[in-house]
Amino acid sequence: MKWITREKIKVDRVACPWLIRKFIDRDAEFVFLPRDTDWAKINGGIAFEVPNCELGHHGEDVSFNSILKKYKLADPALALLGEIVRAADSRPHDPHPAGEGLRWIASGFGALGMSDHEILEREFIVYDALYAECKRQVSKA
Repeated sequence: MKWITREKIKVDRVACPWLIRKFIDRDAEFVFLPRDTDWAKINGGIAFEVPNCELGHHGEDVSFNSILKKYKLADPALALLGEIVRAADSRPHDPHPAGEGLRWIASGFGALGMSDHEILEREFIVYDALYAECKRQVSKA
């Protein structure tokens, strides 16, 4: 399946493809389009992290949280990772402290001058590591 979002990816637009590929669609193809795309006319794929879409920001939830809900992914470690992504990508009222570090990592990847696909390839390991730590943290609770 094609999954479509905006180009120049950062936190949520990296976290979502990681989540999709790991837990929803192992063969997902990601398409990155310019910000000024007419998103209402997109067909032939699933839009995420774009204005006025189901898998986007809703209230304090970021797209990662919307995907967790839509696909009923109830893993407590993914929920914790979602809190971190939310803190890094938006300004929630009670941000997880790890969010600021993730925001810095995402900004650093953006500053390296890589393509969106190159960023995904390299940054997925960051999300693998964060998820492993989230699993460890929830198992201690």
